[in-house]
Amino acid sequence: MKPIKITDRNIMFTAPRPFRGMDFDLNLGLILGEQHNFVIDTGLGSASVAPIISYIRDNGKPTVVINTHSHWDHIWGNVAFKNSTIIAHPLLRRYVNKDWDSDISKFADYIAGDVEKCLPNMTFEGILHFPDDHVTIFHSPGHTADCISVFDASEKILYAGDNIGDTPDSPVPYIETDIPTFERMIEIYKKYPFETCISGHNTPQSRDILEKMSRGLEESWRKQIAEHGMPV
Repeated sequence: MKPIKITDRNIMFTAPRPFRGMDFDLNLGLILGEQHNFVIDTGLGSASVAPIISYIRDNGKPTVVINTHSHWDHIWGNVAFKNSTIIAHPLLRRYVNKDWDSDISKFADYIAGDVEKCLPNMTFEGILHFPDDHVTIFHSPGHTADCISVFDASEKILYAGDNIGDTPDSPVPYIETDIPTFERMIEIYKKYPFETCISGHNTPQSRDILEKMSRGLEESWRKQIAEHGMPV
């Protein structure tokens, strides 16, 4: 994982193209808050988050882990934070319990370091504020029903998980919800005055990513149905 400093307190840790045959990266986020370190997603196992743990080891602040959604490439490194607060939407626990064994079997070649099921120990619905850190976490269903996003008001950075598509040419991700839900997610994002958006796989994007997603939504949805059928 390569650290890329986005702002003074926002660092993106990137594994370039870790998935065979795929042309996108894997990004984890770190916000160095006033009171807490916020780790956004944990990647493919303990080895994915080892550079983050090393980066924050000596700053003396407790760590809060945020799982943006339940997909395996965002949660397998939770095992490295057993003694930390791990936050997610309540649906994530259900999805992980349902998919854990099949995902471990199907994607075993991508395991990086230690992996074991480590579910969030704090869930919320709606909005969760950390006012001393100027950080807001909020439910933002789109890519999946359990998606949550993180806004750093101090430096106007939005962490969108996989609600942003994987590459600059594909601003709309695979949608497991539906078009109205995804459109509502875009409207929710518009309420936050972010200047830079960090996502799970894409390069950092400016605020105009919202307009790009709106324009590409219908086309991407039709293509998804043609290739995969309706999400279930």
